[in-house]
Amino acid sequence: MTIERMGSNDRMSKIVKHNNTIYLCGQTASADEWDTAEQTRRCLAQVEALLEEAGSNTDNLLSVTIYLRDMKDFAAMNAVWDAWVADKPKPARACVEAHMARPNVLVELSVIAAQ
Repeated sequence: MTIERMGSNDRMSKIVKHNNTIYLCGQTASADEWDTAEQTRRCLAQVEALLEEAGSNTDNLLSVTIYLRDMKDFAAMNAVWDAWVADKPKPARACVEAHMARPNVLVELSVIAAQ
């Protein structure tokens, strides 16, 4: 069994590859001035970059779990998400409200993709 870990530090790996499946660490993008829509855009750009680094792309998305600090931001996040996936194969998706590690994190994405 081969497991490849990329971008590892003392706590985690940015990318884990196993059996032609790619797992990304939780993607956040936070700054006090960024609203949910901007954080979502930046998270999605990070997902694209990490999938490319792992030898894949957004056409191979299998599953995305979206964590929102507050479900009142669901429509704002969905507007960005819908535009992003418009011309892509649609992954399985879940969206839940969650307490975040830092107060300025409004959205976090957890991604699984095929290689």
